[in-house]
Amino acid sequence: MKLLLTIFLVFSIPENDCSTFYLIRHAEKVRTNKSDRDPKLNEKGILRALNWKEYFLDKDITKIYSTNYKRTLETVKPFQEAIGLATILYSPSSIDYKDFISSNKGEIVLVVGHSNTIPNFVNELINDQVYAQIDDLNNSNLYIVNLCDSSISHRLIKVN
Repeated sequence: MKLLLTIFLVFSIPENDCSTFYLIRHAEKVRTNKSDRDPKLNEKGILRALNWKEYFLDKDITKIYSTNYKRTLETVKPFQEAIGLATILYSPSSIDYKDFISSNKGEIVLVVGHSNTIPNFVNELINDQVYAQIDDLNNSNLYIVNLCDSSISHRLIKVN
C-alpha cells in the first residue's frame, strides 16, 4: 500500500515547468581608452554591481550566465560571491535559444550581457521583436521574462 501511495504521489506532483529570466546589461565601464575592447568597471559601475547584488539577493537565482568580458563578470561578481554560485560563460553569437530555454526549465536565471545583445536575447526568449538595442549610456534596464508552459510574460523596469 505504501509503495502504491508513493508511486501515486511521485506521478501526481506536477513538475515545475516555469522559468524566470532576469537579464541585465553590464554596469558602467571605464571609457578612457576607446580602443580597449575589454574595459573594467568604473567607480559608478562598481557601485551599480553592488546594487545589483542587493537587488537579486532575494530572487532565489539558481543559475548565472555572463559573457566572458571584464565588465560583465565584474557586474555579476558581488552577487555571485554572495550566494556562492558559479558563473556560466556564454557567447551571444553562438547561443541556441531553444536549447537555452529547455536546459533552464524550472530555473530562476540571471543573464548579464551588453547593450547590443541583451534586448535580442529577450526577444529570442519571448519569440517576438519587442525590445530595441539599449542606449550605450543606459545601464539600468532590467528585463524580466517568465516562461510557463506556453504562457510568456515579460517586462522592462529601470533599477537605479
